[in-house]
Parts: sequence; C-alpha cells; structure tokens
Amino acid sequence: MDRTWKTPIILAVAAVIVTMTAACSKPKPVVAPEVRRTPQPGAAPVGAERPSVVAPEPDLAAAPLPPGGVATGELPRDLAELNRLGYLKDVFFDTDKADLTAEARDILAANAAWLRQHPTVRILVEGHCDERHTAEYNLALGWRRANAVKNYLVSLGVDGGRIDTISYGEERPFALGHDESAWRLNRRAHFVIVAR
Repeated sequence: MDRTWKTPIILAVAAVIVTMTAACSKPKPVVAPEVRRTPQPGAAPVGAERPSVVAPEPDLAAAPLPPGGVATGELPRDLAELNRLGYLKDVFFDTDKADLTAEARDILAANAAWLRQHPTVRILVEGHCDERHTAEYNLALGWRRANAVKNYLVSLGVDGGRIDTISYGEERPFALGHDESAWRLNRRAHFVIVAR
C-alpha cells in the first residue's frame, strides 16, 4: 500500500484535532490590577435571615452622588490609586445565592449613580464565592453573581458596554478561614476600575 497519500490526510486530521483542542480550552481570566479593599458586609448578624424585599425602582435623575464623588477630570490617573480610593463598593451574597439583597441593591444604586456621573469609567465586576462546593460549581455561581450585578447596573442606566464580568469562584478569597466569618466576606461581587 502506498504511504504517500496517507501522510497529508494524517497531517490534516492532526491539524483539525489541534484546532479543536485549542478552541475548547479554558480561557485565561482577564487579569485586572490586584486591588484589595476592606469589604463592608451588611449589618445583619452572621447567620441572620435577610428578608426578601423588592426595592422600589430608583429615580435615576435624583440619584445622589456617593461620598467622594468628583468630576472624571479630577479622578486620579493611576488606576491602582483610583481603585484604592474605593469609589465603588462591593456587594455581598447569601450562601449559594446570586440574588441581590435589598442592601446590595442600595449599594449598586450608589455605584450606578457614580458611574453615570463618570461616563468614561470602565469596570470589571468579579464574581467570588466561599470555599465550599466544587471549583466548577463556584465558578458558575461567581458568573451568576457578576452578571446579576451587571444586569442591575444596566437597569439603573449604566451602559452595559462599560461593564465586563469575570468569575474567580473560590480562587481569590478576600478572607482566609474556614468558617462563616470568612465565608460571608468571600461571597461577593468586587469592582475593579479598568479604565478612566
């Protein structure tokens, strides 16, 4: 049997396999500047049930400027410094949930007001989870959390094209520990300003 016709076919099949493997590989997460702020979890005691309350639609025109609001031209040019100042506050989630609490919606309303007043600012919303469950489960939950935040900001008048999302699942905990005091701080959506 002649091998000359087999070589191009084998190479073509190998090329298709390599292309398909590359297309199916897990994408690398977007790496934003490493920024850590002290989270500000809700005032409810640990383990307390938060009532599921539907907040009224905010009046977008009357939304106040959050503390520290300044004109975009007055914002620091250095992104690390801009993030360190903490203009955008994190929101926290209940265990295994991606639903926004009333407290999270209030924080997001203030974040949305600041973003509307700074229309050139672009952000990355990071979805985070505590260490419980599998890595796959936590990555999916982190995506749901980040996208719930993005969708709510868009509903408040922020251009969705300015908001990117990513899930880190349990990979980047804010608080180290193996109990509720650490877990509640790690169940969050974290904001990173990526362009001013």
